[in-house]
This record gives sequence, structure tokens and C-alpha cells, in this order.
Amino acid sequence: MTALAGGVFGTDGREDNDAELRQLVDDLGQLAFDARLGHRGLPDRFDADLWRILEDAGLTRLTSTPDVDAGPRELAMTLYGLARHAGSVPLAETDLLTGWLGRQTGIDLPEGPLTVAIADGDTDGCRITGTARSVPWARSCAAVLLAVRIPDGLRVGLVEVPPSSLQEDHNLAGEPRDSITFDLPADQLRAVAPALGEELTRRGAWSRCVQIVGALDAAAALCVNHTRERVQFGRSLSAFQAVQQSLAGMAGEIEKARAAAELAVTAAVEHGFDSADTDYAVTVAKVTVGRAVGPVTTVAHQLHGAIGVTREHPLWLFTLRAQSWAEDYGTATHYARRLGRLALAAEDPWDLVAAT
Repeated sequence: MTALAGGVFGTDGREDNDAELRQLVDDLGQLAFDARLGHRGLPDRFDADLWRILEDAGLTRLTSTPDVDAGPRELAMTLYGLARHAGSVPLAETDLLTGWLGRQTGIDLPEGPLTVAIADGDTDGCRITGTARSVPWARSCAAVLLAVRIPDGLRVGLVEVPPSSLQEDHNLAGEPRDSITFDLPADQLRAVAPALGEELTRRGAWSRCVQIVGALDAAAALCVNHTRERVQFGRSLSAFQAVQQSLAGMAGEIEKARAAAELAVTAAVEHGFDSADTDYAVTVAKVTVGRAVGPVTTVAHQLHGAIGVTREHPLWLFTLRAQSWAEDYGTATHYARRLGRLALAAEDPWDLVAAT
């Protein structure tokens, strides 16, 4: 049973040792989705009720709490399940990114939702200045952990964000993506190994691949239900061969994305996020998942017709999220070029593929 099983395709009746966690996340996600149905817009709002429920269930810091026996697999199932219900909470940012980086750098983090701001900065030796752009959920978080790349390395520190330094914005799906301008004493930020910055980006890319598969599964489920229920010329849309071919093509793209994302999850479980195996698997996943987003979202809106582009229909909650997430932490094109460089650098490119 894969960590990302679900959606239209279910579990095929096989034994699922993680059924309880999947069901819990699905129930909580569905509850939050139903509560906000008809009240979603641009920009979207942080779902404080869902966050409180997730905290009570112990799901907000699965991998960053030492005494919780959970890892990338459990977090992947949670991220995937919430993405299938368009959960508006910064779970990946709080646990996988900020929680991990805080532990690695010895920075005490407050309770509540957290996010990490990644930026390039300038320094004169005394102060560090710059602007962190597209920071997820900054306006709604209890704290922001700043990771700044400067010429002499990487600096990390917890920062306060006064309203005057924060410019609110949102991505295509309406999720908050704010800009934070900073001008800080250099000694307020800790110098850390540059490798932590590379792993931070890898973790972010990994999380978005998992979330995209969840969003695409949700879009596919809406398409299957719509084509079964919509009657045209005396029969359901799903009875037409062209529609069946479109659904089959969509399923194929999603399954390619799922397989690549599952490889990344397995690599993280077996080797950790700081390994070359996981680096390769995440690179492959970012390319494969990113390239699936366009065909799947296009077909999904074609099958829904005019209703699929309205804000009243929930399809946009998933297709726009998938498109937005595909741009986070590097585009598919960026990772495709990186994959090409990895293959060229390998003594035997086949060994690169077969070893993972």
C-alpha cells in the first residue's frame, strides 16, 4: 500500500496498515471543507478551526516533535489528505520546514502555525538586509523563521514581522504569499551550514509534490462524479467514448505523478532528506508531477464545461492549487535541467536510475 493511495482509485481492497490515519485525516479534511463550502474566495483565509482540530489530534508537528513516532510517510499521508480537501493551513511549513530547521539550528519555536521565509540578502558586516518574497501564510503565523543566503553563507533566525514590513499578496489559488522586508543586526541571525538551505528547498519541493497529487486526485474525483451525473442526449457524459478517453488520459497522468511522488516519499523514509537518493527522487518527482499538472487541469475544466470555471464550483480550489504549488521551490523546467546535469555527471546514467 502506497503512502499516497486514495482519490478515485482507492486502495483496491488491499490491506492498509495506515487506514486509521488516512480515515482521520480524511474526516477532518472533509469536515473543514464542508464548513467553508460557498465561503471561499481570493484571497483565501487561514482556517483556524481546522488548525485547532489538527493540533488536538497531534497532527501539526508529526516529524518535528522528538517523542512522536512519525516520519515522512505519516506526514505525506497527512499532507495528501488535507490537499484533497483544500485545507487552508500551513502544515508543511510548520512541521517539515520550520520545525525541522528550528531543531537543526537550536532555535526555540513558539506554539501555533509557523512558516519559513527564504531570501537572498546583502550585508555590510553589521546588518543584513533584503526582502523575502512569496512567504507562505506569513500574516497568519505565530512566528516566521528567516533563512537568508548572503555571500559568506546561510544565516537563520526567528524574526518579528511588524505590519510595516509585510506586504500581503497571494498565489493563483488565493493562498497567502506575503513579502517581508528585513533590516537586522547581523548577530541576530545564526550562521549555519549551507547544506541546510539545500535540504530546506528539497523538503519544500517534496511537500508540494505530495500535495499536488492530492489536489489532482480531488479534481479527478469531481470529474468522475460530474460525468456520471451530467446527462446529455439522453445518457450520462461518461457513456461517451471521447469522455472516457479524456478520463483515461487524466488517470494516466495522475498515476505517473503518484509513482514519482511515491518514489520521493520512499526515499525520504529510507534515506532521510539529506541523502543523494532523496535528492534524485525529489528532482524526478518535481519534473514528473509538475508536467502532469497542465494536462490534468486542462481536461478537468474541459469535462466540467462552463461551470468548471466559476468560483461557486469547487474545482478551482484544486486545479489552481496544483498550478500554484508546481511553481514553489523551483519549477519543473528548473528540475528537468538539474536532472539532466545529474545524468551527465554520472559515470553511467543507467546506474543513476537503477540505484534509486
